[in-house]
Amino acid sequence: MVTSELPIAVFDSGVGGLTVLHECLVSLPHEDFVYLGDTARFPYGDRSADELRRFALELAGRLVDDGAKALVVACNSATAAAAPALREEFGTRLPVVTVVGPESRLAAGATTGGRVGLLATPATVASGAYERALAEHAPDAELFAVPCHALAPLIQAGGEVDERVVASVEDACAPLRENGVDTVILGCTHYPLVRPVIQRALGRGVEVITSGQAIADEVGEALAEAGIEREERRRGEYRFMCSGDAESFRAVGTRFLQLPLGEVRHVEVEAATAGSGR
Repeated sequence: MVTSELPIAVFDSGVGGLTVLHECLVSLPHEDFVYLGDTARFPYGDRSADELRRFALELAGRLVDDGAKALVVACNSATAAAAPALREEFGTRLPVVTVVGPESRLAAGATTGGRVGLLATPATVASGAYERALAEHAPDAELFAVPCHALAPLIQAGGEVDERVVASVEDACAPLRENGVDTVILGCTHYPLVRPVIQRALGRGVEVITSGQAIADEVGEALAEAGIEREERRRGEYRFMCSGDAESFRAVGTRFLQLPLGEVRHVEVEAATAGSGR
């Protein structure tokens, strides 16, 4: 049974979803959160849709079975491949909030010329999820999608922003500039960590859309609608799990979350193999 005392569960392929969690912690400081990063199977961006659905259902099932009052899918690749399956499996039991939809709504409202760019992993681009979502909110808009193979792994590594990151961003943004986009969706939760580099590559006149605040707003609305919010006068807690090395997750994750992580618990997952490509 879902009760207000349960935490909000968040999962991602790695540490990128911590950019979403950060906004949730700021907007909903009275709520408890549990975060699961599937670092053993990162990156998700080059995996098949069937694999991603299986991973997403496994992670969501673990979190829901442990006790959660809402599920946040803070991974664009998992959302693109598994959102319908997740809602079918869990949506009657608790609110399921995903990326893609909120970002597309923001982009539809922000674009001035109907030319919207998308930077995302190959799996997310191939899914067509953003084309469908944007068409729902802005039928006349045109989407220019660029698959970024290397950017998420470079950011996940947790090093300084170096020439490799800059080169990867410049390569990805070049076709967007050529097509004259006025709005760009960052379709991977890792990308906000290098937003200044992306903004510089696109130019000051291009609106950059990220998912964090939109997701936090949607989570708050879902909790209110279900009547399962915590009292605002309390201070919530948050905890972390990962399927890979816990210490590496903690070290890199602190940069993404911009808050102390504390202890990170290791959990086992099925078929914990490295991603099929970069």
